[in-house]
Amino acid sequence: MTAAAETSALEARVGHWYQMDGTYLVGREKVREYARAVQDYHPAHWDVAAAAKLGYSDVVAPLTFTSTPGMTCNRRMFEEIVVGYDTYMQTEEVFEQHRPIVAGDELTVDVELTNVRKIAGRDLITVANTFTDTAGERVHTLHTTVVGVTAEDVDPAIKSAVQNAMMHDVDFSGIGTLDATYEKTVRPEGEVRIAEGGLTRAPGTPSFDELKVGDDLPVHHTRLSRGDLVNYAGVAGDANPIHWDEDIAKLAGLRDVIAHGMLTMGLGAGFHSAWSGDPGAVTRYAVRLSAPAIVTAKEGADIEFSGRIKSLDPATRSGVVIVGAKSAGKKIFGLATMTVRFR
Repeated sequence: MTAAAETSALEARVGHWYQMDGTYLVGREKVREYARAVQDYHPAHWDVAAAAKLGYSDVVAPLTFTSTPGMTCNRRMFEEIVVGYDTYMQTEEVFEQHRPIVAGDELTVDVELTNVRKIAGRDLITVANTFTDTAGERVHTLHTTVVGVTAEDVDPAIKSAVQNAMMHDVDFSGIGTLDATYEKTVRPEGEVRIAEGGLTRAPGTPSFDELKVGDDLPVHHTRLSRGDLVNYAGVAGDANPIHWDEDIAKLAGLRDVIAHGMLTMGLGAGFHSAWSGDPGAVTRYAVRLSAPAIVTAKEGADIEFSGRIKSLDPATRSGVVIVGAKSAGKKIFGLATMTVRFR
């Protein structure tokens, strides 16, 4: 099958949908564990009383928390549906927070292949995870876009090296083919109810009236060590060895071990909530990655976060904040924006 035919065959699978088995129960300790992994010490993630002061029924999950159950649920998509690639490179994430997720939420997770497109000879694949609570309301939507990388772009030695380094229950040895027997399943018809809790609760943020377009957020520096990467890998379930094994990282064409893209996004979310005062005030967080953060064994990595208010909407008392992230003089985020509700 030619490359063009393979892309066409994959495009025919757009709309493929499935639902995870069972439900995902958001535990209080899991929230704290994830907050520690992304170095987010906002009290609402840790202390029930502090969360209650902001109007939450329990500790609130960090904005990027859904990436953890999403990682688990997406494995089937990239093992059985989106096939023909040797590996994938994360390029963009969009988090839509319809209402903040809190400890005690029991969530159903759906997975859907929503888009396949070719840009500059590369296939960009977008998968959406939707999280629905027991009341039948969608509380969060996560859109993940990756670039499919084929064998011609990968050192042949890396495949066996990665497989030997991976956890016992993760298999990278087979990539599957689009010629295999395939049966498409699509999302059942029915009403989609979007939670409105993210728009009705009074946010614990600065007053909208005190803000101006062009206002800068205080610059913040975060240090990452190899230990932070290993811890995040275990918490989030992303144990790709390019994040902790120098030899495999170099086989993949990298200068050294790199930080998880989702980890840097989590750090960025925490940077914002430390300024705004309320992690649940964000309704949308979109990040396009441009370069990885190199984390050396001796020095680790320093990531500088900055921000600026891009626009303000008096009708909704909300605004768009641009978040910048740099490490070793290179931009990690090509473009990152947050839509925030203000008091």
